[in-house]
Amino acid sequence: MRLPEGMAGRLAADHPYPRAFLTVSGAHLYGFPSRDSDVDLRGVHLLPLEEIVGLETGEETVTLMWDHAGVEADAVTHDLAKFCTLLLRRNGYVLEQLMSPLVVATSPVHAELKSLVPGLVTFHHAHHYLGFARSQWKLFERSREIKPLLYTFRVLLTGVHLMRTGEVEADLTRLAGDGPSYLPDLIEAKRAAEHGALPGDAPDASRLQEDIAALTVLLEAERDRSALPEAPANRRALHDLVVRVRLG
Repeated sequence: MRLPEGMAGRLAADHPYPRAFLTVSGAHLYGFPSRDSDVDLRGVHLLPLEEIVGLETGEETVTLMWDHAGVEADAVTHDLAKFCTLLLRRNGYVLEQLMSPLVVATSPVHAELKSLVPGLVTFHHAHHYLGFARSQWKLFERSREIKPLLYTFRVLLTGVHLMRTGEVEADLTRLAGDGPSYLPDLIEAKRAAEHGALPGDAPDASRLQEDIAALTVLLEAERDRSALPEAPANRRALHDLVVRVRLG
């Protein structure tokens, strides 16, 4: 993905550390950005050895936010060791950030991290997607906006796909075939307005609730019959990568 002109330069000037990778997350990754969607950048930075072993340690997480010619931008990067710690938990966010096809910057470290992902996914990752779906559905019930509704569908369908295949797919437009028939219309409505209300011709609340409940049950069933392991197999390989990068 090409960033708005000057955005990459602004990030490079303001970020204090070299980056192992930087990808685009948020609505752009999920397949339903609107004209006024924020640009969400996520990635990994590399702390210098002296800021790891010394008394004055570096920042494990760097967060930058700015307005870029009317576009809200934010960048969040974790130090490599912290990011790898998150990868070893049932954290779908970091999997999606690492495997995002919208790559702004990459490196051999990024490539090696991606190669380890098949041995890091477990059936416990379903808990992340079930929990996120519950929180987004509650937000939709309060706001009646399309955005949290699509987020609810997105995380459930991403979770189902992950449990079935072990592959990370965060783009709702690629997953909509496993969802209700009205999903493409909701996606188009979201693209027209970032915080738009549910269209008048959208399904009623009871239909939406039934469909979300059905996908929740499906994700739970896919988790229970998944061939994915209980624990990550590539824990030691991830450790070795961090040590090599730290010392190299």
